[in-house]
Amino acid sequence: MAFQKAVKGTALIGGGAIATVFGLSQFSQYRNKHGPFVHVQAAEAVTVPIKNHFPTREQQILALQTTGEFDVLVIGGGATGCGCALDAVTRGLKTALLERDDFSSGTSSRSTKLIHGGVRYLQKAIMKLDFEQYKMVKEALEERANLLEIAPHLSAPLPIMLPVYKWWQLPYYWFGIKLYDIVAGSQCLKSSYVLSKSRALELFPMLRKDELVGAIVYYDGQHNDARMNLAIALTAARYGAATANYAEVLRLLKTTDPASGKERVCGVRCRDVLSGQEFDVKAKCVINATGPFTDSVRKMDDREVPNICQPSAGVHIVMPGYYSPDNMGLLDPATSDGRVIFFLPWEKMTIAGTTDSPTDVTSHPIPTEEDINFILNEVRNYLSVDVEVRRGDVLAAWSGIRPLVTDPNSKDTQSISRNHVVTISDSGLVTIAGGKWTTYRAMAQDTIDAAIQAHDLKAGSSKTIGLQLQGAEDWSPTLYIRLVQDYGLESEVAQHLASTYGDKAFEVAKIAQVTGKRWPIVGKRLVSEFPYIEAEVVYGVKEYARTAVDMISRRTRLAFLNVQAAEEALPRIVDIMGKELNWSEQKKKEELEAAKKFLYYEMGYKVKSDQLTDSSEISLTPSDIERYKKRFHMFDKDKKGFITILDVQRVLESISVQIAENTLHDILNEVDLNKNGQVELNEFLQLMSAIQKGHVSGSRLAVLMKTAEENLRQRVVIPVDRSGGGL
Repeated sequence: MAFQKAVKGTALIGGGAIATVFGLSQFSQYRNKHGPFVHVQAAEAVTVPIKNHFPTREQQILALQTTGEFDVLVIGGGATGCGCALDAVTRGLKTALLERDDFSSGTSSRSTKLIHGGVRYLQKAIMKLDFEQYKMVKEALEERANLLEIAPHLSAPLPIMLPVYKWWQLPYYWFGIKLYDIVAGSQCLKSSYVLSKSRALELFPMLRKDELVGAIVYYDGQHNDARMNLAIALTAARYGAATANYAEVLRLLKTTDPASGKERVCGVRCRDVLSGQEFDVKAKCVINATGPFTDSVRKMDDREVPNICQPSAGVHIVMPGYYSPDNMGLLDPATSDGRVIFFLPWEKMTIAGTTDSPTDVTSHPIPTEEDINFILNEVRNYLSVDVEVRRGDVLAAWSGIRPLVTDPNSKDTQSISRNHVVTISDSGLVTIAGGKWTTYRAMAQDTIDAAIQAHDLKAGSSKTIGLQLQGAEDWSPTLYIRLVQDYGLESEVAQHLASTYGDKAFEVAKIAQVTGKRWPIVGKRLVSEFPYIEAEVVYGVKEYARTAVDMISRRTRLAFLNVQAAEEALPRIVDIMGKELNWSEQKKKEELEAAKKFLYYEMGYKVKSDQLTDSSEISLTPSDIERYKKRFHMFDKDKKGFITILDVQRVLESISVQIAENTLHDILNEVDLNKNGQVELNEFLQLMSAIQKGHVSGSRLAVLMKTAEENLRQRVVIPVDRSGGGL
């Protein structure tokens, strides 16, 4: 206790000095002027009527084709682009938005899922006396508070623990975290605090105990990033913005200004990716909000313009929920290469990341085995030796491209700006680049302000502070109870619907199918261990989902949580979407293959397959090999050297167990490395070796054969559900 008081005293003295340097007293006054009351006033100042329902995609395409000229046309359907559309339309500007893929299909769905100011940026601001970084943190903390307020169903505060393993680090980190609280001012979510070693282990029992001194807990926000992005897009659509996904910009349209004789951007030529139809969309102002693809649009305007985007790849992995407490994250402030790693509970799983390495711009970034192993190694450094961190427990992995930018208006054009940059070309193209997810609203406000000034548009100030997003208006923490009581949904499913759709969850519940069971009454799950139900697929089509990938990755988050579960759900998802969108059998087949390819390359299924191949090394002891051979020969009675579905069925029948043939086919196919319809002894030994090394976990065949062996003596029930094992 005496030590904690000394730490706090030291930190407060230092904090006062730093606060004076950065003028934090002025910031507190600023925050007081922009409290919740002003938020309400700003939201109520919106004079544009909001529709009860958003238009269909077909209606949106028609609006794009038939509107003579928009005031603002936004290219890009990520968080920033959709934020620009919402900001513009709520100011009364006639607004359009075009996205060549799906809303949030790029970086905005592949984040760390945090709404934060950036503790590490504040550290750099203090250490380097960098006022620009300080301002970025200050702005982000203000936007964090606003985002938690306008979409409470999609976001929530999250405590994050910073474990300390050296005594001198305790006052150092405590001071930095307290300063983070001070910068947040009246919008501090909850005050940070110091924990003793015993209390830290009580709250985070998986933590490494050796040399642990104590821990510091601070608060940031967490959200469902893709659903948040979609909520912004749907809100803009309800206010009247003509927003369309799968609408690709082919080139910019230009006209000659009669007054100056200069060419000015006046719209775009675009293509409806789904129908192939091309058409022009005219606008007084065109905004480039394309994230990593910023330079490709800038070069449509001027081929000679230098690049400003310096893309950086960040890989994340998802592991089972038992790797972290339900409501406590972990921050590794200094990894082996100096980067920061977060280890966070998310959607009842555990997310870990991110890496940070230069990359090329691509629409389909792929996580690498090197990055996955880097994250796993860093996680091992912080978890107890009692917790075996296995490569096979990686359930999903993805790479997102962060669009870092250099400011073309800066004297030092080589230096990377950590803040966002708004530029206007000679032809009037407005570009917004850089920044971070948390500050999307402020970025959009700055962009529309610049567009209004550059193009002499008639509009007032931004109205988006405090403007509630789709689903927030009538949401409450107990809304899920009404879903259970009124519709007969499972409690877990009801909680999921409420936290995903907010007050629109009732619309999903209304179309949920009757199960035919005593309980739940309605709500057929897509896969057994996740609360996603079939009705969400139907509703997802209304939310502009047009591909199976849209559904597994952004309307639901199955692909980001467990790629095997996503693959398992795909056939049913494709069937439902096919019925809603009138797909032919050929189209359904194409969608299924495209979604499997997405899972294989972009969500980590390929690196899963690489863990067990026909060239995998067998590193088992002689006694283990003999034990596994005996187990194998229990199924291979004829000593053929391989087992088939018939062999497995024969053993199961002898112990009075029945498993559907298609399920058995899937179980064997997971281990059939050369895909010849049978599992050979060598393949089985490779599997058991990979399991022992932690490269593979949750193999259904391994569990089935082991349990069958025991069942012959003990007669226990054999589990055949796909386990929680990962990649």
